[in-house]
Amino acid sequence: MIYTAIDTFYVTDEQIVNSPSRKDGIDQETETILRLYGCELIQESGILLRLPQAVMATGQVLLHRFYFKKSFARFNVKRVTASCVWLAAKLEESPRKIQQVLNVFHRMECRRENLPLEPLEPHSKKYARLKMELNRTERHLLKEMGFICHVEHPHKFILNYLAQVEAPPELMQEAWNLANDSLRTTLCVRFKSEVVACGVVYAAARRFQVPFPENPPWWKVFDAEKHEIDEVCKVLANLYRQPKARYIEICKESESNILTNKTLDPSPDTKEKFPKNSTNAVKTSSQYELSNPESSGGKDAVVKAALEKPKGSKKSENEIRDAFVNGELRDDSTIGKSKQQSHRALADDPGDRSKERDKERSRARDRERDREKDKERDRGRGREWERDRERERDKELEREREKGRDKNHRNDERSKDTGHSEKSRHHLSSRDRDYQSSSRTSSRDKERH
Repeated sequence: MIYTAIDTFYVTDEQIVNSPSRKDGIDQETETILRLYGCELIQESGILLRLPQAVMATGQVLLHRFYFKKSFARFNVKRVTASCVWLAAKLEESPRKIQQVLNVFHRMECRRENLPLEPLEPHSKKYARLKMELNRTERHLLKEMGFICHVEHPHKFILNYLAQVEAPPELMQEAWNLANDSLRTTLCVRFKSEVVACGVVYAAARRFQVPFPENPPWWKVFDAEKHEIDEVCKVLANLYRQPKARYIEICKESESNILTNKTLDPSPDTKEKFPKNSTNAVKTSSQYELSNPESSGGKDAVVKAALEKPKGSKKSENEIRDAFVNGELRDDSTIGKSKQQSHRALADDPGDRSKERDKERSRARDRERDREKDKERDRGRGREWERDRERERDKELEREREKGRDKNHRNDERSKDTGHSEKSRHHLSSRDRDYQSSSRTSSRDKERH
């Protein structure tokens, strides 16, 4: 087991009631349905990807942990689900290619929405966008968890508990099924895995009416409390009363089937630093100061423009008023935007516009010249390459000719040697015949005498 100095794995009842989704106006029932929907997607995708059950369990735990730090309204549950599966597969040492994960989620979405089953081309713009969004969401997951993604499941404790009490096999199977179903609830982020294991064992024993020792209580041995076990049983019973999970469109970004093509929503702190209407406020103030630099009503107009507070900004009206009146608006975004406006004001001059046009034309000519040079360089390289290829071919042909000449020469030498040996053999055979005939005549002459 991995222990950390700061335990960020579990949440309190107060954090559950005041979850980020609840702060964005999402009620508890909608949040529960979306959690069930995400867990169902993880389970189904794990089966299609042929992943072990440990990967699916880890992915569901990661999903629950993430949505206690971020809201369903800001992060699309379909996108986060795909990233949870991909990350969990790597954590459990059963990695899958990103193309396989995207293809599986694309197919599931098409089937659920009754869309035509079109393949996801790996070289298309849609595939590139989905891949980028998957990587980005995985980075958000890791950042929100502080890169501490250790997950401990109750399954291993169940087998140990039931082995010690000598439970029947059907009770073990029932407890195992309940442990898998408990991952669809928030039990994995509310209680430790030992407590969840005791709760599912207790619920399975009650269903099969198997008695456990109560004097002393058996759960004390496993470091659990009775009220915690009762809460686990209550959550499991409530889970089986829930309707079928479905997708509810509440995310502000969701426009595509699986992932979104927009950038992620900034945090509230970022929105405070960069208000949407800050450009208008600065523009109004700069225009007013340029037109009436010393008029008495200038400051009031500037303050009125500043008091049009953007959504998400938490600055008080007094702070904005003081900042504009004293000329101490130190927001980096405001300074940058005022510079942009000064550039725009300069560009409004006809002479400046013509200069800008001339500069653009000269830049375009330079770019065209560079392109021509690159083309010439490429053509020269191509010609050199062709010449090298021709030289290599000529050398190969010369080698082949040399080999042919050597072969012919060797064949001629062999034919000469074979002709000489045939002549010598013929000469020897004729001499033998002459000797044999002379010997026969000499023997006949001897017989006559």
